[in-house]
Amino acid sequence: MRTARSYLSNPRAPLLFAFLAFFAALCLTPAVLVAQQSPEILPLSQVRPGMQGYAYTIFAGDQIEKFDLEVIGVLDNFLGPKQSIILVQLKGPKVEHTGVVAGMSGSPVYLDGKLAGALSLKLGVFTKEPIAGVTPIQDVLNPPSQLAVGQVTAPEFGLPSEASTRSGLPSGVALEPIETPLVFSGFQPATLQQFANQIQGYGFVAAQGGTASSRPEDTHLVAGDMAGMVLVQGDASINSACTVTAVQADRVILCGHPFLNLGDVQIPMARSRVLTTLSSELASTKIVNVAGSIGTITSDHLTAVTGNLGPPPAMIPLDLTLLASGGGGSRQKTLHFELVNHPKLTPLLVAITTFSGLTQNSLYGEGTTLHLTGEIRLRGHAPVQIENTFAPGDTLSPDGLPIALTMQSVFTRLFANTFEPAKVDAVSLRIESVPGRKSFTIESAWLEKGEASPGETLRVRVLLRPYRGAARVEETTVRVPEQIARGTTLRVLVSDADLLNRASRGFAFSGAGGGPTGLDQLISLLNRERRNDRLYVGLFVPAPTLLWDDKELPNIPLSQINVVDGHPAPGSVQVLRESLASEASIPLGGPVSGVIYLNLQIR
Repeated sequence: MRTARSYLSNPRAPLLFAFLAFFAALCLTPAVLVAQQSPEILPLSQVRPGMQGYAYTIFAGDQIEKFDLEVIGVLDNFLGPKQSIILVQLKGPKVEHTGVVAGMSGSPVYLDGKLAGALSLKLGVFTKEPIAGVTPIQDVLNPPSQLAVGQVTAPEFGLPSEASTRSGLPSGVALEPIETPLVFSGFQPATLQQFANQIQGYGFVAAQGGTASSRPEDTHLVAGDMAGMVLVQGDASINSACTVTAVQADRVILCGHPFLNLGDVQIPMARSRVLTTLSSELASTKIVNVAGSIGTITSDHLTAVTGNLGPPPAMIPLDLTLLASGGGGSRQKTLHFELVNHPKLTPLLVAITTFSGLTQNSLYGEGTTLHLTGEIRLRGHAPVQIENTFAPGDTLSPDGLPIALTMQSVFTRLFANTFEPAKVDAVSLRIESVPGRKSFTIESAWLEKGEASPGETLRVRVLLRPYRGAARVEETTVRVPEQIARGTTLRVLVSDADLLNRASRGFAFSGAGGGPTGLDQLISLLNRERRNDRLYVGLFVPAPTLLWDDKELPNIPLSQINVVDGHPAPGSVQVLRESLASEASIPLGGPVSGVIYLNLQIR
């Protein structure tokens, strides 16, 4: 038997070891090297101008690449008290061609072979040198809490052009966070254009991308890889993407600056794969595909975004069904989405997703009347019922946009309530598209007679003008209350839903003055809002109505009002000078607008 010593003494052994060493060197790509090493930390106190270093990022594919840099200096207290920045110049043919790239934020920066920080800021626009800011590694690995940095919001270090002009400062010469690409898959540019101001207001760069199949190795992240946050997934997706700075066991640190500085969050984390890097003198960016979820983003603070590998958090399922009728039949298509559950993000994401799912649908066409129904199911509460009709307009604004804005408004009111967090279990929406424009304007109205007795029922006729059609008369009735005093003058309001809502609930309906004091009461108010595709006739009597939280108490005696007026929470109580005594409505199948006031004398 050959011993280890006799084997090593074989003349062929050195050749074999040389081959193995060469093969190992080929296998140790920068990704593997970065993954295997536990680099020393370089304190900020040891950073000096002129130090040479390097950083890692991905320009295309899964290949982590190394590029050089040189320290220009340190900007003390730049982000805030004790929040400094290292200013560096990137070097090398690739970065000198692309400049600082959107999606490069979080790239780990090494000086003297030690981990010094994460690339996070860029200097200027149309600059000739790629100059960037680096967040020191101590702040990246141990990001300060929201409280420690004074509950700040996402920093905007640059000045908008208009503000720069007024202040006398040149534009494009300030350090700003490297843009985080917000990758839209399944969304057309026309969709993003409708929400461009809101997207830019969040500090995002909208980029089109795609999705990639999940791989077993997706969770094997190393410094220099790409990862991000999942905001929407399903039949379309919205994701952010930036570079991983470090991985400590199951903890992932990325971006080097905040996503939105939301603090503690629960957002799915996904692996991102770079197709290519688009070079632009204005703003270079990475074009990425987003793979499956690999964990949870748990913290979004001033100096880093952090998360944990593992199961992702639950999202809000949204099912959107479009039914198109006409042409002798009907067609139906259902889309499924899942949205992140966050009060500052969900309302906008609902609007963008609903608008895209509707308008980028093969069953959709401009110039049709859209009838929206659905519900928002809330944990522990009654569902919010959705119903409204939207007619096409004469402007260039897409006909489906009002539906998206309506859903955004409802979600904003739910998430902005001051009572308790709104936990949305699911959303289901159904939109029926009917050919043609169905809308109506109230032109005139009259009572069958100008006087009535207590308890009498009167006919009310209304002249309606449809869009492009002959006027028509609709008829309904109102009943005079039995207890009304003779000689009283009543007011008959013939109107659309919005005006009757305001007349019967006063300023409490619009949020000023009194209002609900709990989520159940808010849901009750939302569900009692009248629908815009109906003609309403309301009979008002000159008796006060007390609005107490979500309750309407008509015909309240003045003595009781004087007692209740001293309620310890005056913001939840309001008194209207009239009471809605009876109401009737006529469904018309299209939006109604207009108002007519009539007087009725009680003999």
